[in-house]
Amino acid sequence: MRQSKNLILLIFILGFILYSCVDVKTKKEQVIEFDLNAAKVEIQEKTQLFTNAHITKDTSYLNASFTDDARVFPPNSAVVSGLKAIAQLNYDWVNYGIYEFTEESTSLYGNEDYLIDEGSYYLRYGEENTLDTGKYINIWKNIDGEWKIYSNIWNTNLPLEPAISE
Repeated sequence: MRQSKNLILLIFILGFILYSCVDVKTKKEQVIEFDLNAAKVEIQEKTQLFTNAHITKDTSYLNASFTDDARVFPPNSAVVSGLKAIAQLNYDWVNYGIYEFTEESTSLYGNEDYLIDEGSYYLRYGEENTLDTGKYINIWKNIDGEWKIYSNIWNTNLPLEPAISE
């Protein structure tokens, strides 16, 4: 009887050890290291598609680039919050006429959840063929493995026009 109890105890302990080892291995396999360089390449590709979508008036692509709870901070304007409001902004903006648009990232950093992309832009738009250069910050959020813009702000490098005095 005593031998049976010892044998059962030994089997239980060995089973527990084996289960623990398998569980650790499984957990290690589940951990996926974040590769910032791969993320940079992906953001560069998405940025190229994003700027081209402005020129081609592809509002479907533009709207799909943002998270549902995104916020946009346009210059000289109130904050635009939520995908529905951003979709209207995208529609208005592309129909104003964008002829050239590029963004060049100068710094990209973050983790597997959020990336901060800082850079400069070149833009030619409107009936008067206005040329603008400036800077931007995009906060990208990882939504189920896909990077989407969570927050977007930009402003011009051009000097303010002088105020008209009365």
